[in-house]
Amino acid sequence: MKSLYTVFAITCLTIFGQAQNNTVKTDSLQEIVINSSRINLPFKENSRTIDIISSEDIKNSASTNFADLLQQVAGIDIRRRGTAGSQADLYIRGGTFDQTLLLIDGIKMDDAQTGHHTMNAALPLEVIERIEIIKGPAARVFGQNAFNGAINIVTKKELNNSVSVKTETGSFGQLNAGVTVGADLDNSSHIVHVDKITSAGYRHNTDYDNSNYFVKSVFNKNRKAIEMIATFQERKFGANGFYARESATEQYEETQNSLIGFSTVFNTKNITLKPRVYWKRNQDEYVFLRNDPTVYRNLHITNKIGAELNGNYTSKAGITGFGVDISQIYITSNNLGNRNRFMTTLFLEHAFKLANQKLDITPGIAVTYFSDFDFYAFPGVDVGYKISNQIKAYGNIGYTYRIPTYTDLYYNDSSTTGNPDLEVEEAFSQEIGVKYFSPKFTGSIAIFNRDAKNLIDFVRTNATETTFTATNIAEVNTKGFETQFDYHFKLNTYKQTLALGYNFLEDDILNQNKELSRYSLNTLKHHFTTRLSTQFFKNVSQNIIYKHAERTTGDSYNVWDASIVLKLKQLDFTLTANNIFNADYIEAGFVPMPPSNVLFGLNYKFK
Repeated sequence: MKSLYTVFAITCLTIFGQAQNNTVKTDSLQEIVINSSRINLPFKENSRTIDIISSEDIKNSASTNFADLLQQVAGIDIRRRGTAGSQADLYIRGGTFDQTLLLIDGIKMDDAQTGHHTMNAALPLEVIERIEIIKGPAARVFGQNAFNGAINIVTKKELNNSVSVKTETGSFGQLNAGVTVGADLDNSSHIVHVDKITSAGYRHNTDYDNSNYFVKSVFNKNRKAIEMIATFQERKFGANGFYARESATEQYEETQNSLIGFSTVFNTKNITLKPRVYWKRNQDEYVFLRNDPTVYRNLHITNKIGAELNGNYTSKAGITGFGVDISQIYITSNNLGNRNRFMTTLFLEHAFKLANQKLDITPGIAVTYFSDFDFYAFPGVDVGYKISNQIKAYGNIGYTYRIPTYTDLYYNDSSTTGNPDLEVEEAFSQEIGVKYFSPKFTGSIAIFNRDAKNLIDFVRTNATETTFTATNIAEVNTKGFETQFDYHFKLNTYKQTLALGYNFLEDDILNQNKELSRYSLNTLKHHFTTRLSTQFFKNVSQNIIYKHAERTTGDSYNVWDASIVLKLKQLDFTLTANNIFNADYIEAGFVPMPPSNVLFGLNYKFK
């Protein structure tokens, strides 16, 4: 692997070397400040693999929901069970859905019951300003669950005084409606969004009825602003073959996910402090037979109450970031029992520069106490070198971890057995990469390696066994590389964009667990994504998205999506087509993905 790093570095420097002496003004995207960590740095100056999905990218994505949007990022594996993101799992670089952390404006949305509910917290695209995707070891920055990376949803700050209304209809009886209101008052501002998303389903028992509610308010904004965010998502859906086995066609599930948080910022000359308090709740009700809940039913209710204080101190020696995160978790469940957990995490990192400000080094550590798993400390370091105004080489190493969920520890049914003796997952990760920035072209190449131990999977002892038991797998090595390139150009004064991404991943988990694993066999070995966003006429724009996936099991598929937008003053007409060529494929479990489908939309903005 060491020789591979050397060859990679030489290759990257050769590719980008011709541009070292060019002085080019960077575009606004590169100046976005990544503020989900304690040391705020512009996107261009970070020494990590970070992808930004901007508000413009969201408009040009041909996506109508968060799950479909993330599928366009190489290295992000969204395993859906249907349309509209009704139920989906989130994976980064071959990890599990328990090993990726989702944040909303920096608030951790992890769920102690199971990471299977992570995407239940996803927000409507109408209220998202951008999405920050941090790949690689992130435990020292965000704490546990950021095993392979983290995704931070940054919501919009304000919408001035406006009202927009959308309606959509399309295949499978899809009928959606929503309203978004912005109010900018003398000493406060508010954003309110409500929508309803429904479908009769694309096959038996795949109907859904989803609701989203979002409120963001800033009070006392002329003095010491206090920000409030409140969200509530409810999903009701038929779960034909979603869990258990393919023949389980009558399953049904309802979930609720809510969040309320308050935060503010205190600034002095050298110190910034960001206190926050929040309450997150998740409810999950599952029945094996939709029309007879008495046969088998699970009800889990998880509450997390948290308080954080993050800050940084600037001195001649650099910037010191620090933080403390305290939370109490309560779960009430007819299967998992009634349990609680207290967690405290201390964060410390320091960024300094050498070699005429070209070399930046940021060591850091997170120390966590769990009332049921004792103390754990996980250090790491990021290093970057500015080769020119356009080129930056970087690398990072770090230890990362995840404690078992309550599902891992205690869940039991006819085909599943939890294991209360599970140990904490741990990994040592390394990564090096090169980034290039210019107004017309941005690109990055990175290679990574992860040596993990005690990874948790549900496995069976032999191919005839029907019960899967939560087990610590001894050791797993994962390695790979990824590239991302974006090219911006103009035709007749109209902006065009071509985006390409590729991720290659290889692990040895099949050598240990072949035909015996419930979750780990489906790793994306090859993942290629491309998006072409074009505009040839004043009021019309169009987008074409292509995705190729090949999994370690040998299954591969190609999916094409497209959208067209017609703008007439305050009115937008949209047409979105998914799986245009009717690809036959499965992303998760036993669930075939929907065939070709279309969605017609109308959005009107009142001024």
